[in-house]
Amino acid sequence: MPQPPVFRLPKLSIGMARPVKSRAILPALFLSLVAVGTPPTAPVSAQEIADTQRDPVPLEIFQRKEDLLFRVGYRLATANAPFCSASVPTTGLLVHDAYSYGNPAAVRALFGLRGDIGVQSVAPGSPAELAGLRRNQTITAVDDMTIEDGWRKTDPRWERIFSLRDAIDSAVADGPVAINWYNQDGTIGGGQVGSVPACPTRFELIDSKRSAAADGRRVLVGENFPGFAYDEAEFAAAIAHEMAHNILRHPQTFSKTGWKRKLVRLSERDADRLMPWLLQNAGYDPRAAVRFMSTWGPRHGGGLLRKRTHDGWDERVEFIEAEVALLEQVTDPAGRADWKAHFTQVLIPELESRNSR
Repeated sequence: MPQPPVFRLPKLSIGMARPVKSRAILPALFLSLVAVGTPPTAPVSAQEIADTQRDPVPLEIFQRKEDLLFRVGYRLATANAPFCSASVPTTGLLVHDAYSYGNPAAVRALFGLRGDIGVQSVAPGSPAELAGLRRNQTITAVDDMTIEDGWRKTDPRWERIFSLRDAIDSAVADGPVAINWYNQDGTIGGGQVGSVPACPTRFELIDSKRSAAADGRRVLVGENFPGFAYDEAEFAAAIAHEMAHNILRHPQTFSKTGWKRKLVRLSERDADRLMPWLLQNAGYDPRAAVRFMSTWGPRHGGGLLRKRTHDGWDERVEFIEAEVALLEQVTDPAGRADWKAHFTQVLIPELESRNSR
């Protein structure tokens, strides 16, 4: 079965590219762990390492970026769930697997883990946080199944963590899931982790890439994506743009119609215009979408050499500003902007016109 095309933000534009393999995430970063040195046999706490006053090693920087991406994605996906056509349960928990790196012992030492499965991120206010989960705890069991018994090491190594994530998602669809863990001080913790509805998009950080992309199911952001240097609201705008492609099912549409320049351009315009709605519902300033494009566009928009699948960056700013003015008129007293009722796509009429010919 052919995979849907990927929309991405390379060089300050979003376009269609080859599908990204699902392998996606971290393993290459173990190369930078030489800064940690030979790991001790007993776990070392992350706080002890931080107290050495050294600069963070690249894997720590990667974790901070993935934490930001996950927190922002969770906020966007859960806040807009009432308006998405479908939703999925989410716990607000992101885990990673030390075994998927080249030097698992060094990873465990760096993050103070007492096993392979560590907590990479916990979204603020999420069911996971309310249950007591925190970053760099060690997961030992899910629904009374130990990691060793339920999720054996795999080849390729990265498959185990995706299997565990899928298992948690599947379990929580039927109700709270029991999770046990080690705290970093060695004490044992555990609790029932519930879920909240979210728009069905996962958020993944990709090693060595500079782009942001959407493939219909995921938002994929490179660890070297320039947007990480922006403030959180403007970074959230970039993520909202990619999430909009998934919400509006653009990858699925173009897997059927093929890449037609005018259609792709209209889809990009729709993703731009939906950005401020998604930001508003997540509690961000919707005008951060304008600031993002005003910063991103002149540097990455390409000028005369821009992709013709995209409007000029100044035109994109104008479209976004017009949408902000509209959403400000319809936002309710609780701050909710119902884009399902008030947002009108420009791509749909063009598709309908072509289908009627």
